[in-house]
Amino acid sequence: YPSGNLAIITIRERDELICIVQEDELRTVKIRALFQSDGRSTCYYPNGDEWINMSIQGGQYLDQAGNRVRRWMWPNLSPEPHVPLSPIFISLNRHVGVRILAQDKIFVSFLAMGRQAKFNMGTKVQVSSASQLPPPARLGEDELLLLAFRVRILQLFDRMRGCLNFPSSEQWNKMQPPMYLVTQAVKILELCMAADISDELRSSIKAIVNA
Repeated sequence: YPSGNLAIITIRERDELICIVQEDELRTVKIRALFQSDGRSTCYYPNGDEWINMSIQGGQYLDQAGNRVRRWMWPNLSPEPHVPLSPIFISLNRHVGVRILAQDKIFVSFLAMGRQAKFNMGTKVQVSSASQLPPPARLGEDELLLLAFRVRILQLFDRMRGCLNFPSSEQWNKMQPPMYLVTQAVKILELCMAADISDELRSSIKAIVNA
Protein backbone atom coordinates (compact mmCIF):
# COMPACT_ATOMS: atom_id res chain seq x y z
CA TYR A 1 0.00 0.00 0.00
CA PRO A 2 1.17 3.64 -0.30
CA SER A 3 1.41 3.56 3.50
CA GLY A 4 4.11 0.87 3.30
CA ASN A 5 1.88 -1.87 4.74
CA LEU A 6 1.92 -5.20 2.92
CA ALA A 7 -1.14 -5.60 0.69
CA ILE A 8 -0.90 -8.92 -1.19
CA ILE A 9 1.12 -12.03 -0.33
CA THR A 10 1.58 -15.09 -2.55
CA ILE A 11 3.14 -18.21 -1.07
CA ARG A 12 3.64 -21.82 -2.06
CA GLU A 13 2.87 -24.58 0.43
CA ARG A 14 3.82 -27.98 -0.97
CA ASP A 15 2.02 -28.15 -4.34
CA GLU A 16 -0.49 -25.41 -3.52
CA LEU A 17 -0.35 -21.70 -4.26
CA ILE A 18 -2.00 -19.31 -1.81
CA CYS A 19 -2.74 -15.61 -2.30
CA ILE A 20 -3.60 -13.51 0.78
CA VAL A 21 -4.96 -9.95 0.67
CA GLN A 22 -4.38 -7.96 3.86
CA GLU A 23 -6.05 -4.78 5.07
CA ASP A 24 -4.10 -1.53 5.06
CA GLU A 25 -3.42 -1.50 8.79
CA LEU A 26 -0.25 -1.14 10.80
CA ARG A 27 -0.82 -2.86 14.14
CA THR A 28 -2.98 -5.81 13.07
CA VAL A 29 -2.83 -8.24 10.18
CA LYS A 30 -6.47 -8.40 9.11
CA ILE A 31 -7.07 -10.82 6.24
CA ARG A 32 -9.55 -9.53 3.66
CA ALA A 33 -9.33 -12.36 1.11
CA LEU A 34 -7.75 -15.76 0.60
CA PHE A 35 -7.38 -17.54 -2.76
CA GLN A 36 -6.04 -21.09 -3.14
CA SER A 37 -5.02 -22.95 -6.27
CA ASP A 38 -7.24 -25.91 -5.36
CA GLY A 39 -10.31 -23.80 -6.14
CA ARG A 40 -11.17 -22.60 -2.62
CA SER A 41 -11.44 -18.86 -2.00
CA THR A 42 -12.95 -16.59 0.63
CA CYS A 43 -13.42 -12.82 0.85
CA TYR A 44 -14.22 -11.09 4.15
CA TYR A 45 -16.02 -7.92 5.14
CA PRO A 46 -13.94 -5.34 7.11
CA ASN A 47 -15.35 -6.74 10.38
CA GLY A 48 -14.13 -10.26 9.50
CA ASP A 49 -17.48 -11.74 8.48
CA GLU A 50 -17.58 -13.93 5.39
CA TRP A 51 -18.48 -12.06 2.19
CA ILE A 52 -17.86 -14.49 -0.67
CA ASN A 53 -17.01 -18.18 -0.37
CA MET A 54 -16.03 -20.35 -3.35
CA SER A 55 -15.11 -24.00 -3.80
CA ILE A 56 -14.59 -26.27 -6.80
CA GLN A 57 -18.36 -26.85 -6.86
CA GLY A 58 -19.50 -23.22 -6.88
CA GLY A 59 -19.84 -20.26 -4.58
CA GLN A 60 -22.08 -18.04 -2.50
CA TYR A 61 -22.34 -14.32 -1.75
CA LEU A 62 -23.44 -13.23 1.73
CA ASP A 63 -24.61 -9.87 3.01
CA GLN A 64 -23.23 -8.31 6.20
CA ALA A 65 -26.00 -9.91 8.24
CA GLY A 66 -24.90 -13.36 7.08
CA ASN A 67 -27.84 -13.88 4.71
CA ARG A 68 -27.13 -15.58 1.40
CA VAL A 69 -27.72 -13.11 -1.43
CA ARG A 70 -26.53 -15.23 -4.33
CA ARG A 71 -25.48 -18.81 -4.98
CA TRP A 72 -24.05 -20.43 -8.11
CA MET A 73 -22.53 -23.62 -9.50
CA TRP A 74 -19.62 -23.74 -11.91
CA PRO A 75 -20.87 -24.98 -15.32
CA ASN A 76 -18.16 -27.64 -15.75
CA LEU A 77 -19.54 -29.88 -13.00
CA SER A 78 -22.49 -31.51 -14.69
CA PRO A 79 -24.48 -31.36 -17.93
CA GLU A 80 -27.61 -30.91 -15.80
CA PRO A 81 -29.14 -27.43 -15.42
CA HIS A 82 -27.28 -25.27 -12.95
CA VAL A 83 -27.46 -21.80 -11.46
CA PRO A 84 -25.12 -19.66 -13.61
CA LEU A 85 -22.82 -17.00 -12.27
CA SER A 86 -23.57 -13.36 -12.93
CA PRO A 87 -20.33 -11.32 -12.89
CA ILE A 88 -19.44 -10.06 -9.42
CA PHE A 89 -17.23 -7.12 -8.50
CA ILE A 90 -16.42 -6.06 -4.94
CA SER A 91 -14.01 -3.51 -3.50
CA LEU A 92 -12.13 -4.84 -0.48
CA ASN A 93 -10.84 -1.32 0.13
CA ARG A 94 -9.90 1.76 -1.90
CA HIS A 95 -6.92 -0.06 -3.47
CA VAL A 96 -7.93 -3.72 -3.91
CA GLY A 97 -10.86 -5.07 -5.91
CA VAL A 98 -12.02 -8.58 -6.81
CA ARG A 99 -13.82 -9.42 -10.05
CA ILE A 100 -15.37 -12.89 -10.48
CA LEU A 101 -16.32 -13.78 -14.05
CA ALA A 102 -15.83 -17.57 -14.17
CA GLN A 103 -14.07 -20.37 -12.30
CA ASP A 104 -10.86 -19.68 -14.20
CA LYS A 105 -11.37 -15.89 -14.33
CA ILE A 106 -11.15 -14.56 -10.79
CA PHE A 107 -9.15 -11.33 -10.86
CA VAL A 108 -7.58 -9.45 -7.97
CA SER A 109 -6.64 -5.90 -8.96
CA PHE A 110 -4.44 -3.50 -7.02
CA LEU A 111 -4.46 0.21 -7.88
CA ALA A 112 -2.29 2.83 -6.19
CA MET A 113 -0.48 6.00 -7.21
CA GLY A 114 -1.75 5.75 -10.79
CA ARG A 115 -0.43 2.22 -11.37
CA GLN A 116 -2.29 -1.09 -11.47
CA ALA A 117 -1.38 -4.73 -10.96
CA LYS A 118 -3.80 -7.54 -11.80
CA PHE A 119 -3.66 -11.19 -10.77
CA ASN A 120 -5.80 -14.02 -12.13
CA MET A 121 -6.48 -16.30 -9.17
CA GLY A 122 -8.97 -18.52 -11.01
CA THR A 123 -8.42 -22.20 -11.66
CA LYS A 124 -10.14 -24.84 -13.78
CA VAL A 125 -10.92 -27.84 -11.59
CA GLN A 126 -13.04 -30.68 -12.93
CA VAL A 127 -15.17 -32.73 -10.53
CA SER A 128 -16.89 -35.90 -11.70
CA SER A 129 -19.90 -37.48 -10.00
CA ALA A 130 -17.83 -40.64 -9.49
CA SER A 131 -15.15 -38.74 -7.61
CA GLN A 132 -16.61 -36.52 -4.94
CA LEU A 133 -14.53 -34.62 -2.41
CA PRO A 134 -14.15 -36.32 0.97
CA PRO A 135 -15.86 -34.47 3.82
CA PRO A 136 -13.50 -32.00 5.53
CA ALA A 137 -12.13 -32.89 8.94
CA ARG A 138 -14.12 -31.12 11.64
CA LEU A 139 -12.67 -30.07 14.97
CA GLY A 140 -14.49 -29.50 18.23
CA GLU A 141 -14.86 -26.21 20.09
CA ASP A 142 -12.04 -26.91 22.55
CA GLU A 143 -9.63 -27.91 19.78
CA LEU A 144 -10.37 -24.79 17.76
CA LEU A 145 -9.88 -22.55 20.80
CA LEU A 146 -6.58 -24.24 21.66
CA LEU A 147 -5.34 -23.74 18.09
CA ALA A 148 -6.39 -20.08 18.15
CA PHE A 149 -4.69 -19.40 21.50
CA ARG A 150 -1.55 -21.19 20.30
CA VAL A 151 -1.31 -18.86 17.28
CA ARG A 152 -2.00 -15.83 19.48
CA ILE A 153 0.77 -16.81 21.91
CA LEU A 154 3.20 -17.27 19.01
CA GLN A 155 2.17 -13.82 17.70
CA LEU A 156 2.90 -12.28 21.11
CA PHE A 157 6.30 -13.98 21.32
CA ASP A 158 7.12 -12.62 17.86
CA ARG A 159 6.19 -9.09 18.96
CA MET A 160 8.31 -9.48 22.10
CA ARG A 161 11.29 -10.41 19.94
CA GLY A 162 10.58 -7.34 17.84
CA CYS A 163 10.54 -5.14 20.94
CA LEU A 164 13.90 -6.53 22.07
CA ASN A 165 15.52 -6.21 18.66
CA PHE A 166 14.03 -2.79 17.86
CA PRO A 167 13.51 -0.74 21.06
CA SER A 168 11.92 2.08 19.05
CA SER A 169 8.17 1.44 18.82
CA GLU A 170 8.08 3.13 15.42
CA GLN A 171 10.23 0.31 14.05
CA TRP A 172 8.68 -2.82 15.56
CA ASN A 173 5.12 -1.61 14.96
CA LYS A 174 5.85 -1.77 11.23
CA MET A 175 7.13 -5.34 11.34
CA GLN A 176 4.99 -7.98 9.63
CA PRO A 177 4.45 -11.34 11.40
CA PRO A 178 6.18 -14.44 9.99
CA MET A 179 4.39 -16.06 7.06
CA TYR A 180 3.85 -19.33 8.93
CA LEU A 181 1.75 -17.46 11.52
CA VAL A 182 -0.32 -15.79 8.82
CA THR A 183 -0.90 -19.17 7.16
CA GLN A 184 -1.88 -20.83 10.46
CA ALA A 185 -4.34 -18.03 11.25
CA VAL A 186 -5.96 -18.43 7.83
CA LYS A 187 -6.32 -22.20 8.25
CA ILE A 188 -7.93 -21.79 11.68
CA LEU A 189 -10.49 -19.39 10.20
CA GLU A 190 -11.23 -21.93 7.46
CA LEU A 191 -11.74 -24.67 10.04
CA CYS A 192 -14.13 -22.39 11.94
CA MET A 193 -16.26 -21.90 8.85
CA ALA A 194 -16.52 -25.68 8.36
CA ALA A 195 -17.13 -26.50 12.02
CA ASP A 196 -20.54 -26.79 13.64
CA ILE A 197 -20.02 -24.09 16.26
CA SER A 198 -21.96 -21.05 17.40
CA ASP A 199 -21.52 -17.67 15.70
CA GLU A 200 -20.39 -16.25 19.05
CA LEU A 201 -17.55 -18.77 19.34
CA ARG A 202 -16.62 -18.27 15.71
CA SER A 203 -16.38 -14.51 16.27
CA SER A 204 -14.29 -15.04 19.42
CA ILE A 205 -11.80 -17.22 17.56
CA LYS A 206 -11.54 -14.64 14.77
CA ALA A 207 -10.85 -11.95 17.37
CA ILE A 208 -8.13 -14.09 18.98
CA VAL A 209 -6.14 -14.79 15.80
CA ASN A 210 -6.63 -11.26 14.41
CA ALA A 211 -5.84 -9.41 17.64
